[in-house]
Amino acid sequence: MKDVRKIVLAYSGGLDTSVIIPWLKENYEGCEVVAVAADVGQGSELEGLEKKALKTGASKLYVEDLAKEFVEEYIFPTLKAGAKYENEYLLGTSFARPIIAKRITEIALLENADAIAHGCTGKGNDQVRFELAIKAFAPHMPVIAPWRTWELKSREDEIDYAEAHDIPLRISRETNYSKDKNLWHLSHEGLDLESPENEPQYEKILEMGVTPESAPDVPEYVVVGFEKGIPVSVNGKGMDGVSVIRTLNEIGGRNGVGILDMVENRLVGMKSRGVYETPGGSILYKAHDMLEQLCLDKNTLHMKQRLALEFADLVYNGLWFTPLREALSAFVDKTQEAVTGTVKLKLYKGNIVGAGMESPNSLYDEGIATFGEDEGAYDQKDSAGFIALYGLPIAVQAMKKLKK
Repeated sequence: MKDVRKIVLAYSGGLDTSVIIPWLKENYEGCEVVAVAADVGQGSELEGLEKKALKTGASKLYVEDLAKEFVEEYIFPTLKAGAKYENEYLLGTSFARPIIAKRITEIALLENADAIAHGCTGKGNDQVRFELAIKAFAPHMPVIAPWRTWELKSREDEIDYAEAHDIPLRISRETNYSKDKNLWHLSHEGLDLESPENEPQYEKILEMGVTPESAPDVPEYVVVGFEKGIPVSVNGKGMDGVSVIRTLNEIGGRNGVGILDMVENRLVGMKSRGVYETPGGSILYKAHDMLEQLCLDKNTLHMKQRLALEFADLVYNGLWFTPLREALSAFVDKTQEAVTGTVKLKLYKGNIVGAGMESPNSLYDEGIATFGEDEGAYDQKDSAGFIALYGLPIAVQAMKKLKK
């Protein structure tokens, strides 16, 4: 790549991007590196980032506060869709990448940069998510992905490089897990987790909560309020989206909920094993699912559940900025018009158990569903004719077989 004088780098301050700044300056002679850190709720990881970026060779650091937009434009649309990748993963890294890449691209255009760089590996999903988002806003912008070209072959090589270049790191060789943290979740990969037969060392790696064994011996109840599918209150207190998630992270974390050990199918073809912490998100998904059971008719709910798998695949595969994802979100928004109410949950040692729900739009009619006297609301004799017609194709087939 010729004539690269200014590079905008997606910067987290982790191992990969800490090493990339000096590597870029070594391999693109005379280039300026502008670092961009996206604040998507990762908290203390942003502390001291500017000093570190400048020390390792960046000309400046942008720190972009994206938490509110992240919640309202990415997390909540995915929550409303009920999207879970392979029925388990709540997509914490997946939907963070589009918003980060979008803002980095905007800054690259503002800075008149010659290229955008990222620290994603050539084996991962994130390289796809970043680069598809860049294509959506700057289709001709060159992308530099050092992991696909440099001489470093492992995270251990990166640590060696960092030590040789006096780059400060927050990890050691023994704690060298690959992690991604934001407001919604924290992921852990690498080291002993690369062998699926190993039980995760939860006491060692958990940061957002405790193990179920260490959780309190008494259950804790939490009430989540929704308006049109969006969580708006916790225990009767109205909150914005960021506060809802932070509050539920704290409540869920201390009760050991939202821990997932999963082997998933990456977009690039391989299987990978990771441990995810999503305490608040797990509570929200359970509460939202319960409220939909109350408020959505059968056909809408079943169609929505089928499309949730498609929505999850789009998000996981980096296709956020596409007409199909936008169309599915439009469908989801229509389904959520009646999803208003409150859900009570009992949290106990890693479990999330329903403890009641109510909605002004409930389709549940106790007078019809009751096992007691229904006062004529439902004539049970009608079911005989219904079964006769509903089962007619089965009866016809059986009669044909008997004639043979």
